[in-house]
Amino acid sequence: MTLDKLAESFSRIFERAPEIETRAPGRVNLIGEHTDYNDGFVLPTDIDRAIWIVAAARDDRLVKAHSLDFGQTTTFDIEQIVREDHALWGNYIRGVIQEYRKRGDEVRGMDLILSGNVPIGSGLSSSAALEVATAETCRAISGIDIDPVSMALLCQSAERNFVGVQCGIMDQFVSTLGRENMALFLDCRHLSYQLVPLEMQARIVICDSRKQRSLQTSEYNKRRAECEGAVRSLNDVLGDVRALRDVSPRQLEEHEGLMPDLWYQRARHVVTENERVLSAVKSLKAGDIVQFGRLMYESHASLRDDYEVSCAELDVLVELASRQPGTIGARMTGAGFGGCTVNLVPAEAVADFQAAVAEKYQARTGLKPMIYVCSPSNGVTHRKL
Repeated sequence: MTLDKLAESFSRIFERAPEIETRAPGRVNLIGEHTDYNDGFVLPTDIDRAIWIVAAARDDRLVKAHSLDFGQTTTFDIEQIVREDHALWGNYIRGVIQEYRKRGDEVRGMDLILSGNVPIGSGLSSSAALEVATAETCRAISGIDIDPVSMALLCQSAERNFVGVQCGIMDQFVSTLGRENMALFLDCRHLSYQLVPLEMQARIVICDSRKQRSLQTSEYNKRRAECEGAVRSLNDVLGDVRALRDVSPRQLEEHEGLMPDLWYQRARHVVTENERVLSAVKSLKAGDIVQFGRLMYESHASLRDDYEVSCAELDVLVELASRQPGTIGARMTGAGFGGCTVNLVPAEAVADFQAAVAEKYQARTGLKPMIYVCSPSNGVTHRKL
């Protein structure tokens, strides 16, 4: 889908020209998995796959949105926003506008056309990209005064309060604040962040396992409960332990006997993963991409063995990646039980990597992977047409 095609579609459907174009990227988390809801650290980067919206203001209180990808149109009154049961993607737009109205912002009616190339359901955060693209479109068309951090929090609230998904803040944060050739180091408790240069002669290669993630929600809730149990056990002796973020590896090891083995395993992943994120940031700043790759492999092993959120398909992808000449690092990314791996591969080795991994993975699993070669991208932007 080209931007010219979006503008042409807008003119055909709404019989006028669009006024602005907004782009918000998907993301991949390089390291720091299941740390966000434990008040920990994450290191995502935006990718050069995005959701685009072209839009123009209306003189009434209606929003008319058409998705080229779904071939659906949804219309609603800004004064009476209710859930949409047919075009479910429209609820992300409704939720964002609802959150602006809660702030007291005046949102104008709009005509919207949207399309994107962030794969849906692959853990690359197409939902946050749609929320952030909507929020930026509203900001630009309605002249709303909002800073980037507040916009990210607004989008998270839209997904939690309106869509009903209890997401963390990472996805919206990086889609709003990311920069080209940078990773975003985020402290999920304090929402402090810094941009870390991704100056490396390697490409980010994302391998979608095509494994459906049927256990994701139920097992995600179990992991949260297990982490909370570990926190209660540790707080009894350490005090002031609000989350596993507050526990060092040494403290956890010393008090292993206070909790069931399963809770200890879960806590060990989170505590060591936070350490890995901090080490990964140091590695990038020092230009030590080899050490960064080692940390990726260690992260995957911890997610597989201690947190138990990997699956056979993801393990096969990481194993195959590790055997390809030049591969720097590989790990599962996202909630797990399916979805994607993220791999760092030297630019000159990417073509051979894609061919070998695709062929061998399909032979081992019967599934044909989708492989995306990405570059670190800018966060949300808009321009007048």
